[in-house]
Amino acid sequence: MTASATPKLAEIPSLDAARAFAAQRHQLYVGGSWVDALEGETFATHDPATGDKLADVAKAGERDVDRAVEAARGAMNDPAWIDMKPAARARLLERLADALESSVDEFAALETLDNGKPVRDARNFDLPHAIGTLRYNSGWATKLNGETISLSGPGTWHAYTLKQPVGVVAQIVPWNAPLAMAVSKIAPALAAGCAVILKPAEETPLTALRLARLIEEIGFPPGVFNLLTGFGETAGAALTTHPGVEKVTFTGSTEVGRLILRAAGGNFKRVTLELGGKTPVIIMPDADVTKAIPGAAMSIFANAGQICNAGSRLFVHERHFDEVVEGVSKIAQGLKIGPGLASDTQMGPVISPTQRDRIHGYIRHGVEEGANLHTGGHEIGGAGNFVPPTVLTRTTADMAVRREEIFGPVLCAMSFSDEDLDRIAAEANDSDYGLGAVVWTNNLSAAHQLARKLKAGTVRVNGGGLDPALPFGGFKQSGWGRENGREGIEAYTETKAVAMAL
Repeated sequence: MTASATPKLAEIPSLDAARAFAAQRHQLYVGGSWVDALEGETFATHDPATGDKLADVAKAGERDVDRAVEAARGAMNDPAWIDMKPAARARLLERLADALESSVDEFAALETLDNGKPVRDARNFDLPHAIGTLRYNSGWATKLNGETISLSGPGTWHAYTLKQPVGVVAQIVPWNAPLAMAVSKIAPALAAGCAVILKPAEETPLTALRLARLIEEIGFPPGVFNLLTGFGETAGAALTTHPGVEKVTFTGSTEVGRLILRAAGGNFKRVTLELGGKTPVIIMPDADVTKAIPGAAMSIFANAGQICNAGSRLFVHERHFDEVVEGVSKIAQGLKIGPGLASDTQMGPVISPTQRDRIHGYIRHGVEEGANLHTGGHEIGGAGNFVPPTVLTRTTADMAVRREEIFGPVLCAMSFSDEDLDRIAAEANDSDYGLGAVVWTNNLSAAHQLARKLKAGTVRVNGGGLDPALPFGGFKQSGWGRENGREGIEAYTETKAVAMAL
């Protein structure tokens, strides 16, 4: 795509409503009210496809964090919230899901304006996932049970455990899937009875702001949900160190995760971290390559590679290596790159000029170190932050392009000749990360054995995607704890043991 291209915009329902919302004056949502940042500062957000300004948004600072924490702590002492029956919390989340479902077109258009992803991806994946996550977690509100325990000491006892909300939770979400990630954090926290302070990424605050309007309309008690738009080094840092915050959950880079761990030590906050990844995709000699080729391509090129679990390392048995690399490269070359609002766009821009230049830097250094540029790698002229889908071969284990998370549409493809599962797993595990892994095979025994041997939080065999019922998180430097499923909601609770002498 070049600056002279004039893509045809898709017929997008509610695009005008999304643009109108973006153009509004955006404040912070604290204690059930919309308020300006106390310092009066704002910041601009931009369309990554054009560079055009989208909105001015309130910039929260430390004092804004203080009042958001005060509002959240007030909610945790308010009978309207802490004494609310679990079924009533479930109904609030169901109503939020209904409201979001009624506004899917507007949210999809807003997500595309803010993030750049193709609008059909936002409409057909991000929105259904967010709605499903709300409905799934609403069901957990009535199922957070303790258990009775038989004690063996002298006397007669009635002993049991309680699951109680951890308290005030700071939730910091990334820019790659802004709405879906925000909902995946607030839904279990609210179902568990916590009070939330959400900080969206400064690059993509608009769907979080629109979501806050829905939450306001539905009628959650004041202070239960608070929204602070701002920057990580100010608002985010203040949240992670604040003594009034009992838990921090963060999705983003491993580097920032380390900073959060240090900051949380002041009052021993509970911490959940979903960090970087360098997911291996393994195509075994018996795999169905007609399915594995598009699966491997979409694993890295979907969302312009801006997925923590992107399949950025491709290991293919030598029997299929040339066919797979050619097949993936052909898909890469055929993908239509352009603005997410264009009707024929299959891959949108990356989030920012900084990210675009960073990705090109990895590709350039990889080639300088001896990698073979099989396809892509060139710079795309004109406006917008576009990077072509890129396939590299002949990389070595010590190259940064193969070891470090790039967060872009860059694939390193390697062949293997041995069918020793231990050796295959060892090569796939040769990474600081352990978020996910993908295996393509028709050998049931090999699939189960590799699933055990791979050091990854999620192993997908022959495809598959995210589901709010499936725990998600990483081994090694890919994070702490799990989101989704039972583990995800129990991460927002404390277990209290009660022993009563009879």
